[in-house]
Amino acid sequence: MNLVMLVYPQLTQLDLTGPLEVFSRFKQLTVHLVWKTLDPVEDAGGLRILPSVTMADCPQADILFVPGGPGQVTLMEDADTLTFLKQQAEQADYVTSVCTGSLVLAAAGVLTGYRATCHWLSLSQLAYFGIEPVNQRVVIDRNRITGAGVTSGIDFALTLCGELFGAESAKKVQLSLEYDPAPPFTCGSPAKAEPEIVAQVRQSTRAFQQHREALAKRIADDMAG
Repeated sequence: MNLVMLVYPQLTQLDLTGPLEVFSRFKQLTVHLVWKTLDPVEDAGGLRILPSVTMADCPQADILFVPGGPGQVTLMEDADTLTFLKQQAEQADYVTSVCTGSLVLAAAGVLTGYRATCHWLSLSQLAYFGIEPVNQRVVIDRNRITGAGVTSGIDFALTLCGELFGAESAKKVQLSLEYDPAPPFTCGSPAKAEPEIVAQVRQSTRAFQQHREALAKRIADDMAG
């Protein structure tokens, strides 16, 4: 079963590597890290990731996956990437994402009419594309499975593998990874964090979020004609 995971400059590596760690435990999956070239891709934190296949040589995905990250804004206007995603999504059994990867799928036109999630700071932007935003950690709508922000990628991957290979297999992998989150602070979502913390995070990301939202709205308007 071919799992095609898009890598690109300025992605958030945990969006990719969290799910990848889960997926790598299932021998039924053949993972392909795809980009335009085989040159190393540098993530938003400076980590270099090595693609394993180019878009031109990539096999048809059974599972198509797109991570998020700051580089997503560039990707939403990248014609080569959007065409690749559209073509792959047509025959894929599952079309999936984590974090703002869902906005890339939205720009490719392959989430319209579905329910989906995204990082909480960008969740509302999905509505511009005719997508129903859902404030959940993992959202399943037919063969579209999306995860919310960053760390939810592990939940997403376990959910998908439970769908594919059964709950018992997914449970064993969860245990082998000792995935039993007990964070030191109860502030991992805006619903749980103190209002002043939420306000500070919003303020620190305001300029970039305004750019991201303006871009999403413009692309959605262009798609609508």
